[in-house]
Parts: sequence; C-alpha cells; structure tokens
Amino acid sequence: MKNAASSSLTVLLSGWAGAAAVAVTGALAAESVIAPGTDALSQAIEEAEPYDVIILSPGTYAGPVVLSKPLSLVGRDGARIDGGGEGSVITVAAPDVLIENLEIENSGRNGVDLDSGVKLTERAIRARVLKNTLRENLVGADIHGAADAVVADNEIYGLTLHRMNDRGNGVYVWNAPGAKIERNHIVGGRDGVFINTSRNNVISGNRMENLRFAVHYMYTLESRISENVSVGNHLGFALMFSSELEVRNNQSIDDRDHGVMLNFVNDSRIEGNEVRGGAEKCFFLYNANDNEITGNRFKGCEIGVHFTAGSANDEIWNNAFIDNRMQVKYVNTTDLDWSRDGVGNYWSDYAAYDINGDGIGDQPFRPNSAMDQVLWTQPAARYLLGSPAVQIVNWTQRAFPALLPGGVIDSAPLMRPPAMANQRGGGG
Repeated sequence: MKNAASSSLTVLLSGWAGAAAVAVTGALAAESVIAPGTDALSQAIEEAEPYDVIILSPGTYAGPVVLSKPLSLVGRDGARIDGGGEGSVITVAAPDVLIENLEIENSGRNGVDLDSGVKLTERAIRARVLKNTLRENLVGADIHGAADAVVADNEIYGLTLHRMNDRGNGVYVWNAPGAKIERNHIVGGRDGVFINTSRNNVISGNRMENLRFAVHYMYTLESRISENVSVGNHLGFALMFSSELEVRNNQSIDDRDHGVMLNFVNDSRIEGNEVRGGAEKCFFLYNANDNEITGNRFKGCEIGVHFTAGSANDEIWNNAFIDNRMQVKYVNTTDLDWSRDGVGNYWSDYAAYDINGDGIGDQPFRPNSAMDQVLWTQPAARYLLGSPAVQIVNWTQRAFPALLPGGVIDSAPLMRPPAMANQRGGGG
C-alpha cells in the first residue's frame, strides 16, 4: 500500500502530466468551420481528432450530440443547437471539453435521467461551459460527477411549467469536487443552483430570479457561496445538512419566505450577507451549530431571525437588525448573549444612550419579552394584547429586568449598523 506522501506525489505528477498533454495536443489541434446542414454537427464531431476546435457558423444544428473525446465547440453569434426534445442536447463524456458561445435548447423532459442542455458526466473532468444561452431545457447544466468543471457567464432560462416541482434546476451539481458555478444569470425553473453530495465547490457572482430556491445545498462540505444575488424567489439561500461553508457577501432581495436558511449546517461562517424586501424571515436557523454569524444585515422582514430547534454554540455579533416587525424569535428559557469580545449587534428599536461615545450602548438589549413567548406558544393570546393585565406585565418587566424570561440578550449593542461589503461595491 502506498503511503500518504507517495499518493500525494502520484496525484501531483499525474496532474502535471495531464496539463502537459493538454498543452502539447492543444498546439497540434486543428480548427474546422462548419455550416448548418443535415447531421453537420454530429458528422464533424465524429471526424474530429482529440483537442480539435469545431467552430459553428450561425444557424441551427441538430442534437442530441455526445462528445466522447476532448473537443472544443465554439459558436459564432447565432449558432444554435436544438435537442429536438429528446435526452440531453450535449452530453460530455471526455476530459478538457470546451462549450462556448452557443444557444443550446429544447432538451427532453425526463426527470429521472435529468435531461439537460449540457450534461457533464464523470468523465468530463475540467470541462468548461462558458458564455452560452440555455433555454427550454429541463436542467440547464448538469455537472454529474465531473470534477473541476466550470459553468460560467451563461444565460440560463428554465422551464415555467405550472407546477414548480416539475421544473428542473438551472445548474445541478452531484458529487463533483472542485466544480465552479460563476457569474451566471439564471431565470425560471425550480432551483437556481442545486448542489447535492459534493465538496470544495464555488458558487460566486450569480444572479438568480423567479425560482423556488436561488441556491440549494444538501450534504456538501468545504464550499464557498459568495457575491450572489437572489431576487424575487420563494427562498434565497437554502443551506441544509452541510458543514464548513463560507457564505459571504450575498444578497436576498424581495424573496418571499426566507432570505437565508441554515438547516443542520455546522462549523460555517456566514458573513456580510444582506436580506431586504419583506421576507417572512430574513434569517432562519434550525439545529445549526458552531457557526460564526457576523457582518450581516437583516432588514424589513416579518421576523429578523428565527432561532430554534436546538441550535447551539453559534456566535452572533456585529450584525444589523433593521425595521423588522419582530427582530428575534427564540422560544426557550435559556439566556443567549449575542455579542463577542465586547461587540454586539445593531438593533433599530434599541432606545438607550452611549454616554462615553464608544459606539456601544450603555444598557444591554433584550429583543423579546415574556409576552412574546406567550404569543409564540399560544397565538390566540394576541387578542389580549391591549388588556390592562398585559400592560402591567410589560411595565413590570421594564421596571424590574430581573423578571424577564430567558432568551436573547445583547450585552454590547451597537449604536450604528456595521458597513456592508456590497455597499462598497460588491454584490449586484
């Protein structure tokens, strides 16, 4: 059995060898320009040598096609491949394939087979899908086991079937370590980017609209979600059953249900994200543990943050909670101090003083009262909110803070909201 060092060396040498082979064969590659015609594209693919470049003149070419050797398909403006409603329009089953500047459309509708505009199989390592327009496909691009693939700078228009769950995803990733999905514009379909059972992936700089979830993560490790913009979706960033994520400088604008949701997400950093525009919950944590949550802005939601279901050991500081109808919903009797090293969070409804001018309020802040907890567990009690008894309870808690129940307390509330990265030019 090889030891770890020799295994690492083998991988490194094989990577160098692969890169050298690509460089040599690339230097010898031939270019061919084809025009539309019966079986023109499939014939050109069959006759091409590995690493050849096939340039498609404007017009419509018949799919589906399969690339079983390293090739580049590059379209001139107006070059279109139509799958005829059968299977995936382009299936890639070879390494180092480039698909660029093509209109790719009309895949099949088989959800079991994940019919796609572009399907990258496990053999499609280092594939690049760049600057294409994909429309009327069940799935835009399916990265199905293709390590180190790149899907970037594409326009992806998903199906708009009546039932959202019958639609496919803009980009679907399964077991594809190192895959990158960057700077795509994804409109319609089910989820913008759905990553399932993978690791070391990057989702960056995408804009996603009119979807169920903009980004959907399941069983994924050590990945980065940054600089993405979710607009008008049911949910912005749905991150579930995953660990060691970096979720940085994303925006959720006018999403309906949640801006950011952490469901069984652990050991991750959630930083510099902004949710605004009236979601039901800006931020929802469900059994999410050992996360760092800092520098975010949650504005104008029904609930700023809903913290529940055993979430523990999360550090929450230097965030801004602005103009949410209820800043925090936390049903528990345990005290949680949302500050770190003398830095808490900004609360737009915090009414106190900063006598010494250090930017930290002189009194701790509790976003919830005993009546809030009663209302969460007994919603019918809202009919008593104007009663003298409730007013006495609220007055008593203000006069005698020791009577307050357990819950969130910010021992070092900020007097001003922290600056946002996307206010300095990041984000869309």
